Amino acid sequence: MWTIPNILTSLRVLLIPVFVVVFFLDWKWAHETAAFIFWLAAITDWFDGYLARRLGQSTAFGAFFDPVADKLIVGAALLMIIHHYDTVWITICAILLMSREIFVSALREWMAESGKSAEVRVSLMGKAKTMAQMLALIGLVSGLEVFMGVPIYWVTLGKILLAFATVLSVWSMIDYLRAAWKHLVAG
Repeated sequence: MWTIPNILTSLRVLLIPVFVVVFFLDWKWAHETAAFIFWLAAITDWFDGYLARRLGQSTAFGAFFDPVADKLIVGAALLMIIHHYDTVWITICAILLMSREIFVSALREWMAESGKSAEVRVSLMGKAKTMAQMLALIGLVSGLEVFMGVPIYWVTLGKILLAFATVLSVWSMIDYLRAAWKHLVAG
């Protein structure tokens, strides 16, 4: 159970309270530090999957816990940006993103119980959604538009990527539903 990939996944979960507390600290660099913590967690997500395959350390625990860890830290970040930006469109994007995650997780679980999990495997569009979502959240959590006097527009880019991730999210949810539909409506 305690393989390197599972330790990285566990680290990602342990970083969640640190990430949240740092974000809300009354400190000049709190948001930037929280964005770095979120980035670190996102990198561990890539590394744990890579190492599990590369080292032959895939486990049932890892297959279960990795997506849970992802959803927990992304859910925390989405709630934090809803609170921080307090705008309707960021709230709508966050609700759509979280709703899609719950829907697709339930759909995958049902398909797995039906022996049809291969039909709702992670797609390239789902991976693109995840990448756009992670980059969006890093930008929005950081709150950076200017760094050391240089315009970098992280927040602006984050808002654009959040909208893009939301479109990909809904689109991929429809694709997963389409792939599973014949099994959902069968007898």
